[in-house]
Amino acid sequence: MNSADVIVVGAGPTGLALACELALAGVRCRVLERRAEEPNITRAFAVHARTLELLDARGLADEVLLHGVRVDSVAPVPGSSLDLGVLGSRYPMIFIAPQSGTERVLRARAERLGVEIVRGAEVLGIRQDDAGVRVEVGGAQPRTERARYVVGCDGAHSAVRRLIGVEFAGRQYETHILLADVRLAEPPAEAMFARTGTDGAVISVPFGDGWFRVIAWDRQRDRVPLAEPVTYDEMRDAFRRIAGSDLGMGQPRWSTRFLSERRQAARYRVGRVFLAGDAAHVHSPLGGQGMNTGIQDAMNLGWKLAAAVHGTAAPWLLDSYEGERHPVGERVLKLTDTFNRLVLGQSKVRNALQALVIRAILRFPRSRLAMAERISGIGIGYPARSGADHAWAGRRMPDLDCAGTRLYEHLRDGRFVLVTRDPFTLDGSPAVRGVRSAALSGPAMVLVRPDGYVAWASEELLTAPRTSAAIAEWCAEPVKQDRPARPRG
Repeated sequence: MNSADVIVVGAGPTGLALACELALAGVRCRVLERRAEEPNITRAFAVHARTLELLDARGLADEVLLHGVRVDSVAPVPGSSLDLGVLGSRYPMIFIAPQSGTERVLRARAERLGVEIVRGAEVLGIRQDDAGVRVEVGGAQPRTERARYVVGCDGAHSAVRRLIGVEFAGRQYETHILLADVRLAEPPAEAMFARTGTDGAVISVPFGDGWFRVIAWDRQRDRVPLAEPVTYDEMRDAFRRIAGSDLGMGQPRWSTRFLSERRQAARYRVGRVFLAGDAAHVHSPLGGQGMNTGIQDAMNLGWKLAAAVHGTAAPWLLDSYEGERHPVGERVLKLTDTFNRLVLGQSKVRNALQALVIRAILRFPRSRLAMAERISGIGIGYPARSGADHAWAGRRMPDLDCAGTRLYEHLRDGRFVLVTRDPFTLDGSPAVRGVRSAALSGPAMVLVRPDGYVAWASEELLTAPRTSAAIAEWCAEPVKQDRPARPRG
């Protein structure tokens, strides 16, 4: 007997987002979390535009935006400025908020949808066969659980990744990162305060509640053992040397010292076991991409796993998770590695040349937009399945006006949406909702995936039978189930 259709290992933002997607689609899902208590620290603090769009597609963005600070421009290199207002998005910003706040929103959503989150459950073994996966669970109640699929969302030191034998290739950065949460008597005028110098770099970001996250990459402190606590004087000294001021820094409520890494899993899928979030990729925190990439992994995988559980998935669908998200992970690693070398690289000549190139890019509207889209995630797209597909296939679908509502509001129940410019009667699968938008330009009809990307498009308005045949490639009729699926809600 399966204890769940899908076991998700890890109750961080990625695991919670995935559990929400599965439960929304009527999939029995259980989350196993090694930590017995909820963590009271937060490392991630940036929520980018594309992540906010995806949260909006599930009705969660407004909750996330209740607590934090909006940042409307960024400086890819010192002395530059990139206005995020160029983004064609409802959220042309970076939203600064503690990871814990985003997790609370996702956890509350998961609980409303009936997801069971089991804490103090350490995964010790994984065995899979053609029918499912056995998970050996330690802790206060050692046991064996079984599911049809397992997803490792259990972080950079993933037990799931180790147990399925997937290589985590890459390297460790040399400069220590010092983190602390403090109050500032002299807070900087800019929300994203960043300074660089010969000794490294420092950053300060507000949490919106009077506390600030201060971060230092201090070359003078590289030989300090990682286990040694970060002191108040150490952080103040780093800011004074690198930024010229400690901003009136008070005693920290929390601090840590660590080395970041640049690594990616060689594979995101082994049979019935998948990897997502930090279990699949870790990188420099410069650029604030980690939590965003993980949530986007979850949104890509969730509806595909649900289709597999319900028997509606085409044979190629589950493989498309790795095919789509592994290249995105590679690009994020390259982006954050570039930022890391620009800020912390030892070669002054190379750094100066790279900074000149980026400043030149920012001079031109098209390349400036491309950089904003890359940083924000708005520019992420997926390859078409074949050369015969429409040029829009795999693109992010914009949030069109649909006769007084928005397209992303129609995505909130996790179904596909067929958007047409002219009136159209949709026959067939209940997995698809039909809406009309006079704002649709280009194709006459577009099938939008549950994760907000284009599955299929047509330049002409097809007949209902031809449209149903095209949709069936993505939303096949379900095979006979052993039990009825839970309703969406």
